[in-house]
Amino acid sequence: MLGKKLYFAIVLCLLLATGFLTTSFVSFHVARESVEEQISETTLPLTSDNIYSEIQRDLLQPIFISSLMAHDTFVRDWALAGEQDNDKIIKYLGEIQNRYDTITSYFISEKTRNYYHPSGVIKKISEEDPADVWYFQARDDIKPYEVNIDSDTVDRSRLTIFVNYQVRDYDGNVIGVTGVGLSLTAVTNLIETYQKRYGRTIYFVDREGKVTLNGSGFGTANSLHERRGMRYHATQILTAPGSSISYEEDGATYFVNSRLVPEFGWLLIVEQNDFVANERIQNTLLINIAISLLITVIVGLAAYLTIRNYQNRLEELASRDKLTGSYNRQVFDMLFDTTRKNCKRQTKPLSVMTFDLDDFKGINDAYGHPGGDAVLREVLTNIRTAVRESDIVCRWGGDEFVILFPEMDRQDALTKARDLADHVRNSPIRFGREEITMTISAGVTEYRDGEDIDTLMMRVDNALYTAKATGPDHISLA
Repeated sequence: MLGKKLYFAIVLCLLLATGFLTTSFVSFHVARESVEEQISETTLPLTSDNIYSEIQRDLLQPIFISSLMAHDTFVRDWALAGEQDNDKIIKYLGEIQNRYDTITSYFISEKTRNYYHPSGVIKKISEEDPADVWYFQARDDIKPYEVNIDSDTVDRSRLTIFVNYQVRDYDGNVIGVTGVGLSLTAVTNLIETYQKRYGRTIYFVDREGKVTLNGSGFGTANSLHERRGMRYHATQILTAPGSSISYEEDGATYFVNSRLVPEFGWLLIVEQNDFVANERIQNTLLINIAISLLITVIVGLAAYLTIRNYQNRLEELASRDKLTGSYNRQVFDMLFDTTRKNCKRQTKPLSVMTFDLDDFKGINDAYGHPGGDAVLREVLTNIRTAVRESDIVCRWGGDEFVILFPEMDRQDALTKARDLADHVRNSPIRFGREEITMTISAGVTEYRDGEDIDTLMMRVDNALYTAKATGPDHISLA
């Protein structure tokens, strides 16, 4: 029976665990797909838009400044007037640099090829000098300006982002190039700020895929074609003004959003992987599994204890008389057989006493069945308080009861029977306002080795009949 209860508890635990785990894993996959969809369709594009807006504010200011310089009538008139009094243009460039906090400002005249700087005329631009190629490219470009990263002419050890803007006369002819420069370090720090704020990898590439600007954590790739996972999507990104793609690498999914910054002619690339989101979801999954297993164990243990208690209660109800709490006749054979074997194994005697209540019919007639039930209940309560814990009291039927006395011979059993009769006689029972004094008649005998239960009970019953024939409150020894 214990095995069946344990089996039921285990099966219940397995069913609960299967249900909990199935629900947890389904929720895990749904949550992960939802997070990936949210990153791809909402979070990343929105972040890209925010970064683009901040770039418009932070990085496009130099283009605006260069545009103002290129269209400033002072610059054009000064150049068209023959570039007289260099101090004027030098002072002008110094004011631009100080006002807008750029690291450099300059004007190169197409006529004289002089390179004007706040510190003076630095050099003359020459087509023979490779370091001056940028000027001729900017001068001949179809677009009015270009952005490039190059060494500063004043300080060759310093990389600078230059915005080179064409200066045209009133007829539209190019008369020079002006512009300002931003520190590459400052711009890189700006990208770092974006990356920390948004938790994304941010970098720029030109239309050929060459990486122009990037922050920390980017790696060593110089172009999209050299970046693992991205190389297969490089053409798609470079040929579109904006796109969203994803790729797998080292067991993680990377989401990429690209957007053209037309003022620079560069593509803004914003990347995000699902490491953090997946880690949170996985941690949640592990917590759910732990809670589910704990609940499963608790439910399984509760089910086992409930079934065990319920079964014990059912067994008790099935084996005991409801009114008196004594064992019933249905389990007497089993109890007798177990007790007999124990006494035989220990070579101990076993005695039996059977008794009934004297004139119990008169009690029922005088007080009704409630009175009779009360008398039975109280008499048996008194009997059980006076016997040993090892003694077994059974209701044989009606007002007749049987007591097994393990390890007790017939003479000791007779003495015990007399003590029980005295105890019942001296314990009147209160019913309402009445006190009812009861007596019992009993027969006692000792079990004979090899004797069957029917023979034993017939002998002890005969002893009871002998006692009752003698009169109430008598005990007879078979």
